[in-house]
Amino acid sequence: MKKQYVKHLAALLMFGSNGVVASFIGLESYKIVLLRTLTGSVLLFAVFLLSKRKFSFLKAKKDLGFLCLSGVAMGISWMFLYEAYDQVGVSVASLCYYCGPVIVMALSPLLFKEKLTAVKVMGFAAVLCGVCLVNPGSGSGGLSPWGIFCGMMSALTYAVMVLANKRASGITGLENSALQLFFGFVTVAVFLSIKQGLVLHLAASDILPVLLLGFVNTGIGCYFYFSSVRHLPVQTVAVCGYLEPLSAVVF
Repeated sequence: MKKQYVKHLAALLMFGSNGVVASFIGLESYKIVLLRTLTGSVLLFAVFLLSKRKFSFLKAKKDLGFLCLSGVAMGISWMFLYEAYDQVGVSVASLCYYCGPVIVMALSPLLFKEKLTAVKVMGFAAVLCGVCLVNPGSGSGGLSPWGIFCGMMSALTYAVMVLANKRASGITGLENSALQLFFGFVTVAVFLSIKQGLVLHLAASDILPVLLLGFVNTGIGCYFYFSSVRHLPVQTVAVCGYLEPLSAVVF
C-alpha cells in the first residue's frame, strides 16, 4: 500500500504543476489538451508494446465501456479545466475543479458501500464553503462567470472519470492508462474538428513545455494515478486529491 500511496501522491504533484507548465504554451486551452492527451497516450502505448504485453480489453467489454466513459469524461474535464485556467487563473480554477471529490465522496456510499465519517464530511464542507466564498466574487471581483462555470463543470466530469474508472476493474495498469488517454484524445479531437478544425501552429518555444506536459505530467502522471487509484478506497482518493490544488497554488 505504501507503494500505491507514493505513486498516487507523485501523480498529484505532477498534475498540480500542469497549470504552470501550460502557461508557457502559446496555444488555446483545447489545443493544449489535444496535444497533452496525444503525446501521453503515444508514450504509454509505446511502453506497453515495447514491454511485449498483450491487450486484454477485448475480453472485458463491459470494463472497456466504463473505461471509454472515463476517458471521454477526462477529455471533457480537462477542456473545461484549461479554459478555466485561462479565464480565472490556476488557483481559482483548481479550487472549483476539486469540488469533484465532494461529488465522488457523496456517491461512494451508494456505489461502493464506503462509510462516511464525520471528519471527512467536515473537511469536504470546508471545501464547499471555500467555493461559495469564491463564487460571489465572480461578479464584483473581476472573475469571469464563464471561467467559474468551466471550473465547476470540470469538477462534475472529474467525478464521472474517477467513478467510471473504478468500475473498469478488469483492465489494469499500463493498458488502463493508455486506453484512458486514447479515449480522452479522441474526445478532444472530435470536438476540435467540429469547432474549428485540427490545424495547429506550434512555435519553437512551445515544444519543450508541450513535451514536458505530455510525456511527464500526463503520460507518467496518468500511469501513476490510474494504476494506484484502483488499490485505494474512493474516499481516500478524494481526500488525497486535495494535494493537487494545494500544490498548484504553491507552484
